[in-house]
Amino acid sequence: MKEFRMYFRFVKPYRWLVALTLVIGMVKFSIPLMMPLFLKYVVDDILLAPELVLDAKVSKLLTVIGFAFVLFVIVRYPIEYFRQYFAQLTTSRILFDLRNQLYAHLQRLSLRFYQNRKSGEIISRVMNDVEQTKSIVETGMMNIWLDIFTLSIALIIMSQMNATLTLVAVLILPFYAFAVKKLYKRLRNYSRSRSAALADMQGYLNEHVNGIPVVKSFTLEAHEQKQFGGKNGNFLERALALTRWNALTNAIINTLTEIAPLLVLAYGGYLVINQQLSIGEFVAFYGYLDRLYTPLRRLVNASTELTQASASLERVMDLFDEPSDVKDGPSAKPLPKVRGAIEFEDVWFRYKEDTDWVLRSASLRIEPGQTVALVGMSGGGKSTLISLLPRFYDIGQGHIRIDGHSIQDVTLHSLRSQIGMVLQDNILFSGSVRENIMLGNPDASEAQMIDAAQRANAHDFIMNLPDGYDTEIGERGVKLSGGQKQRVAIGRVFLKDPAILILDEATSALDLESEHLIQESLQVLAETRTTLIVAHRLSTITHADQIIVIEQGEVVERGTHDQLMAQNGAYARLYSVQHL
Repeated sequence: MKEFRMYFRFVKPYRWLVALTLVIGMVKFSIPLMMPLFLKYVVDDILLAPELVLDAKVSKLLTVIGFAFVLFVIVRYPIEYFRQYFAQLTTSRILFDLRNQLYAHLQRLSLRFYQNRKSGEIISRVMNDVEQTKSIVETGMMNIWLDIFTLSIALIIMSQMNATLTLVAVLILPFYAFAVKKLYKRLRNYSRSRSAALADMQGYLNEHVNGIPVVKSFTLEAHEQKQFGGKNGNFLERALALTRWNALTNAIINTLTEIAPLLVLAYGGYLVINQQLSIGEFVAFYGYLDRLYTPLRRLVNASTELTQASASLERVMDLFDEPSDVKDGPSAKPLPKVRGAIEFEDVWFRYKEDTDWVLRSASLRIEPGQTVALVGMSGGGKSTLISLLPRFYDIGQGHIRIDGHSIQDVTLHSLRSQIGMVLQDNILFSGSVRENIMLGNPDASEAQMIDAAQRANAHDFIMNLPDGYDTEIGERGVKLSGGQKQRVAIGRVFLKDPAILILDEATSALDLESEHLIQESLQVLAETRTTLIVAHRLSTITHADQIIVIEQGEVVERGTHDQLMAQNGAYARLYSVQHL
């Protein structure tokens, strides 16, 4: 199967560790196989030996017990330890590599992928489903082979004792095979269904925990409880379906297992009565019966584990198969340090093949160091246009160039490293203020970080926080006000020091005092940089070198504030409405 071939790529670097674990495991599983032979020797050659006197029996018994103690206690202890240690080490390292590469793949996927997925579902695949796949290594590549080894050695020893009795002991095996074939056919579907229900519930939980202020403000607690109850109930139903099938499987398998000892007891007792089998051999044979059916039962249980693991593996590999629709071209080269000349030439764009065009033949040219504002009604395509510059999405037709270089022909890292963005709702991460500002340039010095905060008008409020720059700000910066979050985000961009700056509604949700402080910071930030501003509040962009009016995906007007007001067109109407 394709999924297993992909998975074995992660196993291959540790194949020698798997082999070492198997060798140690063979030694470990061989030791218990000696116990029935000890029993046979003690019963036949010591307890029931008429030629031995009492002292000789005691002496021989003590010798056997001493040897058994060394083997089963002193020798077995380190073997048991290293068997467990190397098995867990191998699976832990494989899961570490798998999660690392899966996260790296997620980093490469475009925003389009994340807009169509719940974050909780993605997290469920990275954490829960990856964890489930460890059974493929532990069970499928180690325990199964060790159980087959144990079963084979037990059968060889049993057949040496009495071939006919061995045939009686394995009469039940064909029924085992038939039960496994019939019962496990549906187990895979139940496992996949349960995993999907769990991911759906986690996705809902993640989304609605983040939206708890909305729930409380609209007093939706009872409604949300009912909605979550539905998701939870769906998961319970799928989990119970899997549980019922597992219970049915175990009941049938365990019932079949109990038939074999009865058959051996009946036929073995008959052989002992007819003196065709010694009591020691009978006791040992019955002891080996457990060594035969215990690994057999584990093999059946392994089918359950591997079925569930393969269902999880499919979900993990489906994530790996997600195409990265925005990626470096085969001949992509690093973009040299730019001056900031930007050109959109006849750009067309839509989010999906079967939807309408969001941008139609959009063209504009921006000179290095210019400030250009994009204005128009909501949904006109302004934010879409600026998201195409750092290649968050790829255009359908046309060209976008920076300093004459097509953005399709340069590496994504070199392109995005020269673009800084301040958004309306900037995302801050849980951690300290310092850590969030340092995201702009993780290699910056403390002095550079503080200078960036000062230029963003953030230093003073940061120093008034309980722990200054080391203050923990909570998930998404919930412990800061909207204006404080924006200033931290602006400090991050100051530290990055990009040649091109994008401001998307950076002050629209703030109070007047915060807006004034942030406008000052943004004016300093925009100096000597090419700046694109998306704004609804037109009074904030009258200073722009160019104002581009976009309506229904098309550029309908362009010019300075005075020029556009003189034209008395779309821009003038918007400006007049806002200043009534």
